[in-house]
Amino acid sequence: MSATWDRLRAVTQSRIGQDRIGDTVSSAEVLRFRSAHALARDAVREPLDVEPLTQAIDALGLGPAVVVASQAGSREEYLRRPDLGRRPADLAPVPADVGADVGVVIADGLSTTAVAEHAVPMLAAIRDVFAGRLTLAPVVVATDARVALGDHVGAHLGVTTLLVLIGERPGLSVSDSLGIYLTHRPRPGRRDAERNCISNIHPPEGLGYEAAARTVAALVDGARLLGESGVRLKDSSHSIGS
Repeated sequence: MSATWDRLRAVTQSRIGQDRIGDTVSSAEVLRFRSAHALARDAVREPLDVEPLTQAIDALGLGPAVVVASQAGSREEYLRRPDLGRRPADLAPVPADVGADVGVVIADGLSTTAVAEHAVPMLAAIRDVFAGRLTLAPVVVATDARVALGDHVGAHLGVTTLLVLIGERPGLSVSDSLGIYLTHRPRPGRRDAERNCISNIHPPEGLGYEAAARTVAALVDGARLLGESGVRLKDSSHSIGS
């Protein structure tokens, strides 16, 4: 039976077939659980280290990144008050009406680990997939932010379509998963049903950057053709994780 569980564990990050000693799980399993729990807690609670992130973004040749904060005064308040994370404290640093096709907001969300690990290579893949076709606005990094904060930024930038790269809620299997939310014609008050989401970006176990970028491109093209994003917009890329 052990060989069967070994094969199953090789194809999933889920906590299945845990070793047991008598009536309880083994010490090794307990320690792995505690480690996974600690990683998840750190992903949620650790503040985003903004400076190395903006430096890495600048190195991609997309111009200097802009930093904004939500109305949450601290990480603890952000976790207690989701509404404050949906509104920017000040949009003065963000250029207005840049006229670009696509805007990108990198938001820490509920996993700063995911943003630190995956946001820059994901952004590079997005840059490459739109190169020569669509223009990108200056990248905005948002701290203590939730998805809807991007609507304010996108409307201020004057972009046609907005992408929010955000850390997803961590679990005990994955603490560094990145998500991308696409909103066509962003403006404050957009509903979740008016967005599309690409989730589980965390190679090598999850979706790869190039595959996610192809899906993003297909959805952006579809949104521009349809004139909207959300439930009526379907992914036509048929991509498979790289």
